[in-house]
Amino acid sequence: MDELDILKKDWNTTKPDHKKLTVNDIYPMLHKKSSSIVKTLFYISIAELVFWIIINTIPLFCSDEYNAKLEAIFSNDVIPMIISIFSYAMIVLFIFLLYKSYKSISITDSAKKLMENIIKTRKIIKYYVLYNLIMAGGSIMAGFYFAVHNDPKISSDLAAFGNKKMLLVTAVLLLFTCLFMLVIWLFYKLIYGLLLKRLNKNYNEIKKLEI
Repeated sequence: MDELDILKKDWNTTKPDHKKLTVNDIYPMLHKKSSSIVKTLFYISIAELVFWIIINTIPLFCSDEYNAKLEAIFSNDVIPMIISIFSYAMIVLFIFLLYKSYKSISITDSAKKLMENIIKTRKIIKYYVLYNLIMAGGSIMAGFYFAVHNDPKISSDLAAFGNKKMLLVTAVLLLFTCLFMLVIWLFYKLIYGLLLKRLNKNYNEIKKLEI
């Protein structure tokens, strides 16, 4: 049991005429915890940006044959480059919005304003996770499209397929896409979900203090 829980327990057992001081003690702790959670979310988002930069540089250290195959599939299309730029721009925007939330929570001294900032932070995380799920599914579909149109071997193999085999390939692709999106969702649920749960708990506690 942390210091905040001890104070809350004491608050519940304190006489009404002595509760005001205890509330004044509890609120700064909730404020500090909320600020710390958003700060952690901000650091995680930076770590995610570094992670994707590393992932995208891995092909540079792979075999020449692998790099040649990737270049043959994507080099003649500007769409993959645009998607990459857009993805990095979204991550940077997400980091900026989280930083703004952290600064807003850090300097506010109003319980109402703090609750508004917590709600705003939850929305930022929600939309970012949704964006990543859409991008995950879209990336697989786009990768398959470029592979089919730019890789002669894959094109010739698929051209020889009948309707039943093509239907099977489509079903497998959709299943793989759904599984991949599920893994991404579980990843964000684990990383961001736990922190958002704590942030929601703080929000509810502040709401009680406001009543």
